[in-house]
Amino acid sequence: MRIGLMGGTFNPVHLAHLHIAEEARQACALDRVVFIPAGDPPHKPLAGEVSFALRSRMVMLAISGNPFFELSEIEGNRTGKSYSIDTIQAFRERYPQDELYFIIGSDSFLEIGLWHCFREIFASCNLIVVERPGKRISDPAEALPVAIRAEFSYTPVARRLDHTAGTSVRFLSGCPLDISSSEIRALAASGRSIAHMVPPQVAAYITEQGIYNTCR
Repeated sequence: MRIGLMGGTFNPVHLAHLHIAEEARQACALDRVVFIPAGDPPHKPLAGEVSFALRSRMVMLAISGNPFFELSEIEGNRTGKSYSIDTIQAFRERYPQDELYFIIGSDSFLEIGLWHCFREIFASCNLIVVERPGKRISDPAEALPVAIRAEFSYTPVARRLDHTAGTSVRFLSGCPLDISSSEIRALAASGRSIAHMVPPQVAAYITEQGIYNTCR
């Protein structure tokens, strides 16, 4: 089975997240995509101090009805910083016979050299890098952290980097949606509509719970 892992703060989850997950699922024939809200994100502070329970509930609402998407609360159930390598290794232990694909946006990939144990991430699973607005990667090999470039070979036709460990990095382009969680929070805080940016059930939940009322 091919399992996609898609992490993030999801504060809130929005249509671009769902678009990225579906693009990756179809392009790489994934059997399912697991959305993994961060418990304690290590790379940036969590805006508004929105609880894990609220963010997790928004993800559940967003993916309901899609038989290929599911939610994992693994990072909320773990203490300490939510490092991606720890989550990947936990899934590797749980599903030793399956192929794992870590799904990230091109914006995150360009900063992956700053991540905790980034070298181990490339060796532990496949990566799917989906284009984000303003973050097109024209030369995948050059986008790799310098310290590990020698560990890869590049196939231009397939836009794929192959790692010496047997894993790969695939780059997907398409029609990226220019949506950001920070913009959604600002709009929600000012009482403006976010219906064009998140699934309707998520928009309703944000309003009902007043999640971003103080994010001004």
